[in-house]
Amino acid sequence: MPRYRILIEYDGTPFVGWQMQPDGRSIQGALTDAIEKFSGERVVVRGAGRTDAGVHAVGQVAHFELTRDWEDFKVREALNFHLRPAPIVVRDAAVADPAFDARFSATGRHYLYRILARKAPPALDLNRVWWVPRPLDPEAMSEAASLMLGRHDFTTFRAAGCQANSPVRTLDRLSVTVVGEEIRIEASARSFLHHQVRSLTGSLKHVGEGKWTPRDMRAALDARDRSRCGALAPARGLYLMAVDYG
Repeated sequence: MPRYRILIEYDGTPFVGWQMQPDGRSIQGALTDAIEKFSGERVVVRGAGRTDAGVHAVGQVAHFELTRDWEDFKVREALNFHLRPAPIVVRDAAVADPAFDARFSATGRHYLYRILARKAPPALDLNRVWWVPRPLDPEAMSEAASLMLGRHDFTTFRAAGCQANSPVRTLDRLSVTVVGEEIRIEASARSFLHHQVRSLTGSLKHVGEGKWTPRDMRAALDARDRSRCGALAPARGLYLMAVDYG
């Protein structure tokens, strides 16, 4: 029974998130339906990351198994045909090692968060950036981000309903750069807690606005208290960019 690995890009705006739910359309559900339409098999598609409603992806990875051997390009083309007009594209498809698991084989995940800091709202990037109609201080944000690096208890920056066994994570990268009118926050780790990137981003915005100093953000981390977190950044500015496999 061949196992297939697919690389997926999607606009998360019209979906309830990656994971299938009783109400609303999910990315996982759309892919499952598309696979059934071309193969006649109802399978479970397992992803590397369970992105929330409104979160986008450039490099989501998933796997599934079929009883029949299909050529890689036929899997890709058939899926893209049956996914239309949903804003989901399979960028690549290939037969994977039987032991490959999109989630548990991953050794790194990379996210991007886009903040548009200007007075005028976005038109072309509507639902793809967090519009903040005031200037932010990227240098202060970068200093605060550097204080989050390494292995810490990130209780402050996890969702209240996060199901991870431990709040301890190692944050390999949290960088703040300016590209035109955008402030871009890039985060990398082996794995993340639920809402961790959005929680960190919302707190970094407080620093950028001058409401917090970088040390205030470090104090929030050390408090290990969810109530000390800044406002949760909206889902629309977040992108799963890539997943690493050793």
